[in-house]
Amino acid sequence: MIVLGIESSCDETAAALVRDGHQVLSSVVASQVAVHHPYGGVVPELASRKHIEAIVPVVTGAVAKAGLTADQIDGVAVTQGPGLVGSLLVGFSFAKGFAYGHGIPWIGVDHLEGHINSVFLEPEPPPFPFVALLVSGGHTSIYHVTSHRKFHPMGQTRDDAAGEAYDKVAKMLELGYPGGGVIDRLAAQGDPDKVFFTRPFLDKDRFDFSFSGIKSAVSRYIQTHPETYRDDQAHIAAGFQAAVVEVLSYKIIQAAREKGCRHLAVVGGVAANRGLRQTVTRDADEAGMTVHIPSIDLCGDNAAMVAAVGYYRLNAGERSVMEDDVYSRAKFRPISG
Repeated sequence: MIVLGIESSCDETAAALVRDGHQVLSSVVASQVAVHHPYGGVVPELASRKHIEAIVPVVTGAVAKAGLTADQIDGVAVTQGPGLVGSLLVGFSFAKGFAYGHGIPWIGVDHLEGHINSVFLEPEPPPFPFVALLVSGGHTSIYHVTSHRKFHPMGQTRDDAAGEAYDKVAKMLELGYPGGGVIDRLAAQGDPDKVFFTRPFLDKDRFDFSFSGIKSAVSRYIQTHPETYRDDQAHIAAGFQAAVVEVLSYKIIQAAREKGCRHLAVVGGVAANRGLRQTVTRDADEAGMTVHIPSIDLCGDNAAMVAAVGYYRLNAGERSVMEDDVYSRAKFRPISG
């Protein structure tokens, strides 16, 4: 089965063709980073307009890159939520029309479910069950994954997600947007022990997260060192990143131990962070576990992961209908079944 995946939940317009849920035939992503950079974050109205401009050329490009024609596509999968409603509507409406026009089935899928299934686009995916740490811009959660379609929540952030904390700290340090990549690169040049931040474990026996405190700690450091903090930017970035990744790694290892899993996965946009990848890989190795992390191009928002989810749901007989609509994050169903 060849599935066309379409993703437009935030500021990436993406399309991909995936065969049988694991073989990526093509993946095209149109980024809006340059559009939103001057504003220090995503502007929803601008994002929606850019999706409208990009959706047709991106889908057309993905089909051509795969060496296929539209008639060879067996089904369509599209992100239904969570995300920015205006952005979601562009991809969702296009997917409806494409499926209807070509007389093929389609399915709206959960964006977070896509991130978890991204590890199955790699050559050596984890066996079931495994524990997954999902770290993206607005989400930090841990799931016990028992099948391609069943994810049982174990913990989530109670306030800021890790990705949000990265963006806000980057803004405090006047490093620009998005903050994840720039802090990761800057942290490699600093000493994490020179500017130490308390680890925000919240509760070591539970798997929830809280990153508002570490964000506030960075803010206080800047306020109390107004003359010198610019010279210490690399050390601040290193100290901040060390605190965040230590907590993320500790909790995913503990969650895997609780569930008796020898395999774990780290997915989502923040999974591209080199500090996080290195720390979790080291800690998993010391714990006798195997960690699975998607390649960099599959960590951020992409449509290949959406197509992968679509394959498993369409293959199970699930279908969306024309009356279906997008959902905001507050209304979207939890990915627990």
